[in-house]
Amino acid sequence: MSSLSVSASGAAADAIAAHVPELVADQVASKLFAQDATLWGPEAESESRIRLSWVGLPRSSRPLVGEIEALRDDFASRGLTHVVLCGMGGSSLAPEVICATAGKDLVVLDSSDPDYVRRALGDDLEHTVVVVSSKSGSTVETDSQRRAYEGAFTDAGIDPATRIVIVTDPGSPLDQESRAKGYRVVNADPDVGGRYSALTAFGLVPSGLAGVDVGALLDEAESVADLLAEDDEANPALRLGAAMGGTAPLRDKLVLVDEGSGIVGFADWAEQLIAESTGKDGTGVLPVVVEGDDAPEVRSPAADVLVARLVPVDDDTVASGDDVRVSGALGAQLLLWEAATAVAGRLLGINPFDQPDVESAKKAARALLDQGTAASEDPAATDGAVEIRAMGGDWLGSASTVAEAVDALLGQLDAEHGYVAVMAYLDRLGDADLAEVRARIAERTGRPTTFGWGPRFLHSTGQFHKGGPGVGVYVQITTAPGQDLSIPGREFTFGDFIASQAGGDAQVLADHDRPVLRLHLTDHDAGLAQVTAALSQGGRA
Repeated sequence: MSSLSVSASGAAADAIAAHVPELVADQVASKLFAQDATLWGPEAESESRIRLSWVGLPRSSRPLVGEIEALRDDFASRGLTHVVLCGMGGSSLAPEVICATAGKDLVVLDSSDPDYVRRALGDDLEHTVVVVSSKSGSTVETDSQRRAYEGAFTDAGIDPATRIVIVTDPGSPLDQESRAKGYRVVNADPDVGGRYSALTAFGLVPSGLAGVDVGALLDEAESVADLLAEDDEANPALRLGAAMGGTAPLRDKLVLVDEGSGIVGFADWAEQLIAESTGKDGTGVLPVVVEGDDAPEVRSPAADVLVARLVPVDDDTVASGDDVRVSGALGAQLLLWEAATAVAGRLLGINPFDQPDVESAKKAARALLDQGTAASEDPAATDGAVEIRAMGGDWLGSASTVAEAVDALLGQLDAEHGYVAVMAYLDRLGDADLAEVRARIAERTGRPTTFGWGPRFLHSTGQFHKGGPGVGVYVQITTAPGQDLSIPGREFTFGDFIASQAGGDAQVLADHDRPVLRLHLTDHDAGLAQVTAALSQGGRA
């Protein structure tokens, strides 16, 4: 049996007291688990009707367990134990958390960065199994990664059909193409969106092939399913959902801090679930993943911040401040946060199942690719190994150095409601140290700060950046690849593609009148050192 606990204090407790009785009276929990598509209003009904099967996954996904075990045994008998997942958003973040928590190795290829892709391709290809996860197959990132692996296997004299497993919706173009090629295909429930898909084939196949006991994960979720479906004021999903979406005034920065939960990387998964589900129509909740209790947002939370602490199952510490404390086993928490996010969406008055601004960024990126170039206008200034560009308004002024440009951008920051987003279209393994600037910027500005690796974050906070409140300022960091990488069957390279993704993202932000500082590294190492120094400098602005 699993257990869940959601305790709250301050503004979070007030929100629970204000909203949970009404949620119980409206039978929101039981209607949610009965897949009632009317819970989010008439405009959301058509989308909701085909997105609610996730509530029953702890039971409906059971037939996958045996299928996955048979696949794993087959691959293991051939010495194929190095598992790579090609996927984006919820399709990659859930397996990453599941495997890391279980201590199982899984390589997650969720980048278009040539160096990142090349590293994955060169890592133990002889013993590699690749899972390609995409609902339709139309996601260009995943299609490009699949093509790269097909080419690498073929060049090594290996039949790709013996090494690639496809996870996709039944009848999708990818389903049909893959079956025609003789690939192994596992179909996922088509009535589940990507960010709610942790307990579908998208979450379970790569995790199970990597050695995770996915049956036990489903057990954890099933043990709390009835609890989460109860119209009761003690329902953890109603409590957490009310805390997330019901504070007054809305504390729309949800700082996620892990305090020894034992669930590795859970905040990163919750970040994409919450941001992509709620950040639209000018409202939403921005998850801010921080490093620990020493993070500025936790030590001195601003008035628009709610702190969510992920704590061990046996933790009995009473919540204090404006906090919510959440504990439970991984499978139970996956279902809890999905249900709570749906509840928060109802309180916010939005459709928690669409992602209109993710689609707009994809279209902008494709338009740049179709032009045959991702080049933008000449830089406003060049400082050493960094080209400086400003978009989303006439705010750069006379700034001509990276430090001056950063100062100018932060000068646009709303001191009461704003946030800073650092968006790095770089190699998230090779350039991992850059993430340390997140806390330094938060300390410097006194405002919540997010850090995202592109293009990974486009399927997460990227939706909130464009669809949420217009209070963010954005630093985008790009680089010219030292060595580009071709994509078999495509006229563009991985370098072209990631440049178009960055350009499309910046353009859509600018179209929404969001200030964007684009810093392009003409020499990777020297430029990165400059940018890191500029973002790290200074005290409270």
